[in-house]
Amino acid sequence: MNTKRPTKPKWAESDRARHKAIRTEFEHCPTQEELEASGDYEGPIKSGAYFSVKVLVHELKQAREAAGLTLAAVSKLAGMDQATLSRLENGRQPNPTVDTLWRYARAVGKQLVLTHANAVTTKPGNGKVPVPGRK
Repeated sequence: MNTKRPTKPKWAESDRARHKAIRTEFEHCPTQEELEASGDYEGPIKSGAYFSVKVLVHELKQAREAAGLTLAAVSKLAGMDQATLSRLENGRQPNPTVDTLWRYARAVGKQLVLTHANAVTTKPGNGKVPVPGRK
């Protein structure tokens, strides 16, 4: 049994100064209004894609259960680790690859179909939302 304690990191003086500056900067937790006024706030994180993947994984899990397949069986069919599949189904893998989803779908008797459509924009441009106060 290894009883050695991990060594403490040896920070250079520049690292210590940088860390101190970061701590000082965040001593005051700004409100949303203060962030918006400063121009550093770019809006909430878009979660549409995240929830789409969550719904897809939930539907694939239902398909697995309806087919009477265990995670061990799907693991062999998909050629993936059982723990990976468990994390995927339980939402502990927030950003699975398309390959992972593809293999999982095929193992439970489904086919993953990817498609695209024209984006709906209300303003011409690059699709980025302008930040107030920035040019």
